[in-house]
Amino acid sequence: MNELDIAVLIGSIFSIALYGMWHTRNRKDLDSYMRGSDHSPWWVIGLSVMATQASAITFLSTPGQGYLSGMSFLQVYFGVPIALILISVFFLPIFHKLNVYTAYEFLENRFDTKTRLLGAALFLLQRGIGAGLTIYAPAIVLSTVFGWSLQWTIVSSGLLVIVYTVVGGTDAVTVTQKYQIGIIFLGMITAFCMLIGKLPPGLSFGDAMHIAGGFQKLNAVNFSTSLNERYTFFSGILGGTFLMLSYFGTDQSQVQRYIAGHSLRESRLGLLFNAVCKIPMQFCILLLGVMMFVFYQFEQPPLFFDSVSNKYMNTQRSDQKLVALESGFKSAHERGKHNLETWMHAKHDGNQAQAASAFIAAAAAQQEAEEIRLEAAKELSAKNTDIKANNADYVFITFILRELPHGVIGLLIAAFFAAALSSKAAELNALGTSSTMDFYKRVVNREATDGECLIATKAFTGIWGIVAIIIALFAQLSENLIQAVNILGSIFYGVMLALFLVAFFIRRVGGTAIFWSALVAQTLVFILYNSLTISYLWYPLIGCVSCIILSLILQAILGSNQKPIEEYTA
Repeated sequence: MNELDIAVLIGSIFSIALYGMWHTRNRKDLDSYMRGSDHSPWWVIGLSVMATQASAITFLSTPGQGYLSGMSFLQVYFGVPIALILISVFFLPIFHKLNVYTAYEFLENRFDTKTRLLGAALFLLQRGIGAGLTIYAPAIVLSTVFGWSLQWTIVSSGLLVIVYTVVGGTDAVTVTQKYQIGIIFLGMITAFCMLIGKLPPGLSFGDAMHIAGGFQKLNAVNFSTSLNERYTFFSGILGGTFLMLSYFGTDQSQVQRYIAGHSLRESRLGLLFNAVCKIPMQFCILLLGVMMFVFYQFEQPPLFFDSVSNKYMNTQRSDQKLVALESGFKSAHERGKHNLETWMHAKHDGNQAQAASAFIAAAAAQQEAEEIRLEAAKELSAKNTDIKANNADYVFITFILRELPHGVIGLLIAAFFAAALSSKAAELNALGTSSTMDFYKRVVNREATDGECLIATKAFTGIWGIVAIIIALFAQLSENLIQAVNILGSIFYGVMLALFLVAFFIRRVGGTAIFWSALVAQTLVFILYNSLTISYLWYPLIGCVSCIILSLILQAILGSNQKPIEEYTA
């Protein structure tokens, strides 16, 4: 990065952050701090929901996922439209009618205090860990760009977002997210256009798509019925719907965004906006990664994209096996490039036989190169167990720094930080709100005034920010970031969703039955996750269904539920 990049980065991020704090300077009451004074129109709600979910992890790691695995990851999002429509119909009216600060207040109204505390605790646990991962993602970018220590970068960037969130609250998060998502979209569109422009002369976009398809990168739908395959149509439609229904419907970081709507209609339109736009957005981000894959068929990629593995590799030049693997990787890539160039010329000359032969040879060379990369990663990890070669999280940032012009680099780094600031602020704000309203005011100080709750919310927001920093410092991921976040949610979200589904639809189940059923079901999910090899997308469904069935059985044993619940059910 040069002075222009730094100017673009600092100008973009600090202007948005300062605007958010200035815009909310006169809003010091509890209601505006937690809910943004319920004044947001539908399009602000829609962009806020989108920006909260689309963290830096989405824009940093998802293109790398597309590079390595192609479009199959798109199946995770097949359940989003279904989930958001269901939330708009069933969840939103009740949240609006009860005028809740947190989603878990509803659980006490419908069941009892212990069920509310359980739901809030599950949220705080998984979202607190998730907040650590969202700090970890932009820290990777900064440490790679500037050569800073990853640990120092995590601490400094985490403290920055803590200050911003504590000062501004929900209103600062909401009013700035529309600008942050604008920077993100501008950066990603610019990157995609420049990437297409960097493809070899004579290689059309159609040719690039042909290469991607021939190398199995465009297989967006897999109709396999195997539970062990991570991404399939069925795991996306079934498990993905349960995952997204729980995330958007029960996670306070999202609920807090759309209950800030000016009306029920505005909140619904904001969610339906995401129902329409989410899959196309993820498709485009994955396609960016696929096009990077095509680009690197003609440009020599590094053996490892992540800087830690590369630096360690450079210290092992005396290791003949690693040197031979690196040489073999480069040789396989050159053969693949030569065969693709032959394919291009033969295709344009109409020599179909030569084109087919060259393409098969290119695919074989690419497969050989990938096998060498995997073998080198295993060899590197065997020599140093602290090395976790994880190319997916570093592919896009490597492309940006090596291939794009100055100014654009600054814009894209700003896009990562805009996404990070947006999602981290929303998470910390939600964690602080839930800690205050579900625990402090409900358990510690029931007579707390609005002023005391406001102070407590800011304190809890800061505490959770520090917790997130600590989690990020000790993060050791076997998965790339985008998958790690989804796996974490899948473990907890099923049981959280069951609490709300039972509350909405099964009137005869009371608080004691659902409370103990949730504990048993969550334990079951933990056991199964550590015992089975099925796709993580099935765990929200397993957790939810098992909790519902157990609650029905336990309620039948306990007898009928006598609490009047008509106004709390759908």
